[in-house]
Amino acid sequence: MSDTAAAAAALLDRIQAPEGQGREIPDAATRETIGRAPVQTVTDLDDAIARAKAAQPAWEALGHEERSALLLAAADAIDAHAEPLAWILSREQGKPLNGPNARFELGACSAWLRTNATTVLEPEVLVDDADLHAELVYKAAGVVGAIGPWNWPLMITIWQIGPSLRMGNTVVAKPSEYTPLSVLAMLAVMNDVLPADVLIGVSGDREVGARLASHPDIDKIMFTGSTATGRRIIESSAGNLARLTLELGGNDAGIVLPGTDPAAIAQDLFWGAFINTGQTCAAMKRLYVHDSIYDQVVDAVAEIAASTPMGNGLDEENVLGPLQNKAQFDIVSRLVEDARRRGARIVTGGEPAPELGELFYRPTIVADIEDGAPLVDEEQFGPVLPVIRYTDVDDAFARANGLDAGLGASVWSSDPEAAREAATRMQSGTVWINSHGGLHPMVPFGGVKSSGYGLEFGVAGLKSVSVTQVVSGPGRRG
Repeated sequence: MSDTAAAAAALLDRIQAPEGQGREIPDAATRETIGRAPVQTVTDLDDAIARAKAAQPAWEALGHEERSALLLAAADAIDAHAEPLAWILSREQGKPLNGPNARFELGACSAWLRTNATTVLEPEVLVDDADLHAELVYKAAGVVGAIGPWNWPLMITIWQIGPSLRMGNTVVAKPSEYTPLSVLAMLAVMNDVLPADVLIGVSGDREVGARLASHPDIDKIMFTGSTATGRRIIESSAGNLARLTLELGGNDAGIVLPGTDPAAIAQDLFWGAFINTGQTCAAMKRLYVHDSIYDQVVDAVAEIAASTPMGNGLDEENVLGPLQNKAQFDIVSRLVEDARRRGARIVTGGEPAPELGELFYRPTIVADIEDGAPLVDEEQFGPVLPVIRYTDVDDAFARANGLDAGLGASVWSSDPEAAREAATRMQSGTVWINSHGGLHPMVPFGGVKSSGYGLEFGVAGLKSVSVTQVVSGPGRRG
């Protein structure tokens, strides 16, 4: 056993269920069992929330400076365990160690946590005159329930818990049932430096998640996942009026404007769609290309797709991995087969790769397909990109904006001014120019339409996990 594998095994021993108990979690690539996730109950969740509620006043009372110091120490702890955490993540989620994948995700965790720790949120002076001085201040909401996804389980968990802790909230975090081990291991590492009960992980099923959203002592819910589940969380939270930040499903469109150099953008187009083997909420899911350069763009991206190494994530050469679970594999397979039956052209891929493992699907480019096909209109969340031809730019924007999703979008052009003007026409929370999906810890991120609401990251993200208070008193004359 390598040193990294031994360190990962030691981390797993800290958090997994005893032998013969819990739920077995498979390696996404090999389907071998890698550990046993605890199966906690609603009663366990209620206890965790009670402990977090009891710990919250003292945590908030520490003040920003001391909380920030502890979060910086937690970021150091993540960095110190980054390689074994990446090893667990690669096996459990499927993403390779290299490329924009597991090691990249661990680096993002500590980077975001450090930014959360050091970002300043000052009171806002509303009125300051002779008669009145009024300020808007931001205080902790209380106990935050963080419900994470399986595609970027560690990074998105940090997006939820980092700002929450920074502002003086305590957090009860529920990882996805598909990827609980990596999240629980990271929380254990962080809890080596954080006070008791400030951050608690609860590993359970959907019943636990539903209870977390509806619990009367939860003051804020942060959720990343499907739109359908987001709607259920809204319903569940009605009774306790918990504040919500929802980052929901996306079906991000990219538009390549006429006159753009296909060779110059092909690599970025590919990774905009295929990062994490396409299993990214803000990945590009459909690409509209002007007729004048359509064939060149399709061929250039297909060439990259056909030559990008795919396989077991622990192999240092691979940068694409399997679908994380059978349900997602079946969705991808269904959508590609439907496109094939409709007469769409499978340029490359279009089939499973059983020689690599049960859940591998070859990187796929689908051309000569139209809006209305399920592969275009539904979020495929896998290694498949439909490329749609257009001739009229106004029509392309109408089609790109035609779906009830608006997480991200992108425009691609060799003309910077044309690109910026075009970006304003996209109906999405974020629009990238000549790239797709890149995020920065100080740049707010959130969706519109059915892709959710609320902002994360930077100052806006700190505000979203706070409650406001206006302090009003005599002005300078008083």
